[in-house]
Amino acid sequence: MAKKSVDLKCGTPGAWLDAVMADFPRFLADHANCERKASSTAMSMVVRFHDRHEIISTLTDLAIEELEHFRACYRLMQARGIPMLADSPDPYIKALLKLQRHGREEHFLDLLLIASIVETRGGERFRLVSEASADEEIARFYKDLWACEARHAHVYADMALTYFDVESVYMRLNELAAEEAEIVQRLPSRAALY
Repeated sequence: MAKKSVDLKCGTPGAWLDAVMADFPRFLADHANCERKASSTAMSMVVRFHDRHEIISTLTDLAIEELEHFRACYRLMQARGIPMLADSPDPYIKALLKLQRHGREEHFLDLLLIASIVETRGGERFRLVSEASADEEIARFYKDLWACEARHAHVYADMALTYFDVESVYMRLNELAAEEAEIVQRLPSRAALY
């Protein structure tokens, strides 16, 4: 699939990777929660936007793939004796969702584009973890996921292009990416995906 997502406006700060590598079990448990929530988000969009027939199958496929990623994370956790974490609101996602506009169409577009940006950021961070990890299994796991996240970012942008014109999609995607960069730079670094 041709690239449809936009590039991030800033890289992840080095302090984030330091925090992750200093407490990798916590990062892995948080990552598992993120995959579970990503699956749930895709299915909630199926429910909320059931009249958008052209993307129901795509959203369902995404939900299944994200759930498979959760399962893979959880298996890694089990093998390493890492317990699940209690779910808690993610400050990064919370800040991004505050950027959503009101109005059915605007809200729908923003949800798809925010999902695209989140997947792009996830891919960037999985690449960083893959390259930094001395554990071959972890490095390979995150290298594989990095490619999936990049593809998911394109899929969400492509779904937006199904319903909105190119100019509207990319103007808004660039606006959201600029806001996302500010969020990334002001949030404290922690052993969490976002």
